[in-house]
Amino acid sequence: MPALSPSLNVVTDAIVKCDRCPRLRAYCEDIGQVRRRAYLDQTYWAKPVPGFGDPRARVLILGLAPGAHGANRTGRPFTGDGSGDFMYPILHDLGFASKPRATHRDDGLKLRGAWIASVVRCAPPGDKPAPDEIRACASHLAAELAALRRIRVVVCLGRIAWDGYLAQLVSAGVIARRSAYSFAHGAEYILPNRLHLLGCYHPSLRNTNTGRLDKVMFARVFVRASELAGFEG
Repeated sequence: MPALSPSLNVVTDAIVKCDRCPRLRAYCEDIGQVRRRAYLDQTYWAKPVPGFGDPRARVLILGLAPGAHGANRTGRPFTGDGSGDFMYPILHDLGFASKPRATHRDDGLKLRGAWIASVVRCAPPGDKPAPDEIRACASHLAAELAALRRIRVVVCLGRIAWDGYLAQLVSAGVIARRSAYSFAHGAEYILPNRLHLLGCYHPSLRNTNTGRLDKVMFARVFVRASELAGFEG
């Protein structure tokens, strides 16, 4: 996998150093000090979590925010938590990930053709960032999108990611209003900038444990993303 471009390195550094949201920074740092019993011997990342993946990605996978004891612990999106345990085996089966398990930043897992990011880069209490916190984080996603020049498909995991991405499009003047694009699992739109937008339920334990989202449903979205991105089967 190619090294990060200078522009992506700048974006990553800015995200890690960000301190715009005092509530979120205090929450993440406190979790990193108290820790969960299973991770008492580990040093938590406890900083904003940058995106991860292939700098030549054609598919952007956009989530909500780092998990308190997942990415906030490991420093990499969907790594070390139940959502990642559900997602990465499927991405591996479809050729997007080099390994089926994501345990820590240095586990050797690489992404092929995909980049994973989130609309909020700090773990929020109750998985619910405040609207002003989403807005404060928006420039990080905008900078990331500008640096990822080959993106053809954006898969939004959940409604908050969907709304956050649409807000980016409104701000950039790509679309006039968000209401023209309704979130649903399997929703698909061609945007005025010719990117494809796909909706997918978030692979949270709340969704996967209740059967609202299963492996077949999730895989279908990413098979479609692969087709739209022009990857050969």
